[in-house]
Amino acid sequence: MNTPALGRGDGAFFSCDIFNAAPKDDIGSMEHPMFSLSTRPDRRILSYTHNDTDITVTPSVRGLATIHDKDILIYCISQLMAAQNAGREITRTLTLKAHDLLVATSRETSGDGYNRLRDAFERLAGTRITTNMMTGGQEVTTGFGLIENWQIVRQGRGGRMLWVAVTLSEWLYRAVLDKAVLTLSRAYFTLRKPLERRIYELARKHCGRQAGWTVSVDTLLKKSGSASPRRVFRKMLRDMIGADTLPDYTIAEAPGDLMRFERRGAVVEPGRMPVVSAAALERARALVPGADVYGLQADWHTAWEARGRRALRDPDAAFLGWVSRHARG
Repeated sequence: MNTPALGRGDGAFFSCDIFNAAPKDDIGSMEHPMFSLSTRPDRRILSYTHNDTDITVTPSVRGLATIHDKDILIYCISQLMAAQNAGREITRTLTLKAHDLLVATSRETSGDGYNRLRDAFERLAGTRITTNMMTGGQEVTTGFGLIENWQIVRQGRGGRMLWVAVTLSEWLYRAVLDKAVLTLSRAYFTLRKPLERRIYELARKHCGRQAGWTVSVDTLLKKSGSASPRRVFRKMLRDMIGADTLPDYTIAEAPGDLMRFERRGAVVEPGRMPVVSAAALERARALVPGADVYGLQADWHTAWEARGRRALRDPDAAFLGWVSRHARG
């Protein structure tokens, strides 16, 4: 295919061709609200300050980028991290098949799905962020778009969308190079309510593999970026508790207007997890070419916990057996 004229003009492109890459999200946007939770065009200028971090998010005429638009960035980050873990060279300009992106993020592949994808690219490129967040051990005050530019190639005028090229911001690409990312549950993409997605991000960032995370409703409201009044926000949290659909984590109210997040099932300290050898990881790469073996290892740990953390005589054999079954689907 003909390559697009994007990026820095050096002709370097990364092709998104890794099947079943583990979903990855950058820690910066998981920690701080940078995406709108509205389902309608949101043209507010968002200002957020927490501890020593200041963020201003400015929309384009099409509105702020939404948390559903973020699926595009998660897909790109996931592909880059999987390639980086496999020892491949990466660049911040990526080419991808729109159909692959839509399928990987549980989106519709209808004509409307492709049209919404284009709208998402426009909001991501138009939304501007000014921040002094720490990235790669440095505090840098900078302004940037979530993506630098994008291009869609169709078969004929108005025909089928063949492929897409996108150049990530330097800020986001630096997060990938520094591995400042976390693996998400694949069920994240099945969450349709914007607040559910945002709350899951915060739980994943702050709870992780700890026993739990307790936070005040006020702080959670601030960090979520929700525009809802406090009483409405609390009601939405209670509805989430009742529905209990959050992947990996449960939520419960605690005295003092607090919310308590805990990992589902038994909590395992990192040092007590079964250790997979480097040789086994290499064999896993051969079993599932192009897969993110570290993501597979994390999924296997989750499955092991769910089965009651049974003692393993040979962790390598158990892991490779699980990977073989995973590869067969």
